[in-house]
Amino acid sequence: MAGPLWRPTPERAVRAALTRFAAEVERPADDYKTLHRWSVEEPEAFWCAVWSFCDILADRQGDVVLRDGDRMPGARWFPDARLNFARNLLRRRDAAPALICHGEAGARRELSFGDLNDQVSRVASALRAAGIAPGDRVAGILPNTPEAVIAALAAASIGAPWSSCSPDFGVQGVLDRFGQIAPRVLFCVDGYDYGGKRFDTLERLPAIVAGLPSLERVVVVAGAGAVGRPDLAPIPYACTLDEFVADHPAGEIEFASLPFDHPLYILYSSGTTGRPKCIVHGAGGTLLQHLKEHRLHVDLGPGDRFFFFTTCGWMMWNWLVSGLASGATLVLYDGSPFHAPLTGREDPLRLFALAEREKVDVFGVSAVYLGALAKAGARPGRDCDLSSLRTLLSTGSPLLSEGYDYVYEHVKPDLHLASISGGTDIVSCFVGGNPTAPVWRGEIQAPGLGMKVEVFDTAGRRVVGQTGELVCTAPFPSMPVGFWRDPEAARYRAAYFERFPGVWCHGDWTAETAHGGYVITGRSDAVLNPGGVRIGTAEIYRQVERLGEVLESIAVGQEWDGDVRVVLFVVLREGVRLDDDLVSRIEATVRQSASPRHVPAVILQVPDIPRTRSGKITELAVRDVVHGRPVKNVGALANPEALEHFANRPELRSPQLS
Repeated sequence: MAGPLWRPTPERAVRAALTRFAAEVERPADDYKTLHRWSVEEPEAFWCAVWSFCDILADRQGDVVLRDGDRMPGARWFPDARLNFARNLLRRRDAAPALICHGEAGARRELSFGDLNDQVSRVASALRAAGIAPGDRVAGILPNTPEAVIAALAAASIGAPWSSCSPDFGVQGVLDRFGQIAPRVLFCVDGYDYGGKRFDTLERLPAIVAGLPSLERVVVVAGAGAVGRPDLAPIPYACTLDEFVADHPAGEIEFASLPFDHPLYILYSSGTTGRPKCIVHGAGGTLLQHLKEHRLHVDLGPGDRFFFFTTCGWMMWNWLVSGLASGATLVLYDGSPFHAPLTGREDPLRLFALAEREKVDVFGVSAVYLGALAKAGARPGRDCDLSSLRTLLSTGSPLLSEGYDYVYEHVKPDLHLASISGGTDIVSCFVGGNPTAPVWRGEIQAPGLGMKVEVFDTAGRRVVGQTGELVCTAPFPSMPVGFWRDPEAARYRAAYFERFPGVWCHGDWTAETAHGGYVITGRSDAVLNPGGVRIGTAEIYRQVERLGEVLESIAVGQEWDGDVRVVLFVVLREGVRLDDDLVSRIEATVRQSASPRHVPAVILQVPDIPRTRSGKITELAVRDVVHGRPVKNVGALANPEALEHFANRPELRSPQLS
């Protein structure tokens, strides 16, 4: 077997926070498996150690760490603790940069930690004056700019749960989410830029406000390039952000002292099988888990510059914001990752140029983005100065083996590439990086500390070296507090605990490797099952997208003649047509590199693939369209019009549907 693609130098491994943590808990620093085993066998000792190592600010920790630890769900962490999430993120008040924001059109803004505290204090004071109290919901339709961070932290300082979506959501998409949680205050941007175009958000706002009868105040935030005060007359309860805080000078923030599991965020499932689930996350669990992941798994620390390409509608935004708790500077970007403002043309190196300019240390993107760079022939390591970059994070979908090759060949050879995976459901990760260990091609490095991750076969038995369901067999602090308006937890239990009672079943089709790492091959509910053989869709994508003509692909199982056949849709390079020769080469590549079982029965060309607003392709939505079933939550899609390319295809007329 070939060796690892990267291994940290001894000096880097010694300096890592994970090494210092291992020393503090008297565990071997060079034996992650032993450290992980201790973290899941003695969870109370482990999470107490994380609390101490990360210096959680709290009014009270309490003597009890875990109550009802044998219940899943039902376990309660630090039930006697009192703390405030925002207080932990706003502990710095100096002149160093806290937020550096770049807009698509080229504007740059910078706020120091002192500035950030001042701005949060003003918005928090205004929210209190508006009657907002712990438990009241505050929502945002905002781009990834400082105002989103400020509003979220202001709400958290009071104990008002924060919920956000990106401004490209349509009216129904917003109402499907916020309509369930009844916010009292809504922050909304007046417009945003994307792909060189300006989009007006205010024209949708009257319909949104009309659909949210709980609203008492609408605060309009000026987007990049806004000039003058917008006309707010058509919008009930509306004022500008400047008007909202006008009577509230900066001062000391009054941080509410709240229980560990007090609601902090309400996030939404991105599935297309019905209205989004409203997932409630607690302040303490989110804080503790994010600090563990940032400091121990990413090696993030004070003074580091931390970037993740995300919108406010994806959990990675919440994860990014928590970087402030480690004293890091957040580098924000809002807009298309490929738009060059000076030329108006596509520039695949836009984000890496940003990393060069701001000397980013930790750089996060999606696996889809890295795949697009590779297809475009981009060479960031050659064309950008990435000397400051030491860690590259990838998530959103499985990073294929070829993606690992691309990063080490064309981004930077001396780089910790950490593919991470978890989800909105836990606002954190099940598996991720280890900065003190090797990176093996195609593998996520390790299970997260404190996360008792296993892979189960269909009978609920642990398996190694074969694919199965990714599960977690013991409680962890960032499990949701619950679902909104689900008092008996019936929907919560159904979502994660029906398959294997007492075990969290995450829905990822996964294999544990000989190195103790993981390979995720797709969502288990989208697994293909031709002839009774279960195939992860990423196993097909990995082979098909090696061909230069193929930009992207999506595979679904179609019910056919009493069985299931694999149907593959491909997006090809401009000017390329799916002819018999290309079909034959796709089939041969899949057959030779995977297996004959993986070869699609039908291969069709489409101009676009539907995806969620966080960039994930939506196999379930395509499967529904192929079978003539309605897609129940079209508002979850960033490009719902793409579904039309999969409907009424004569090649897919099944005898079962005729």
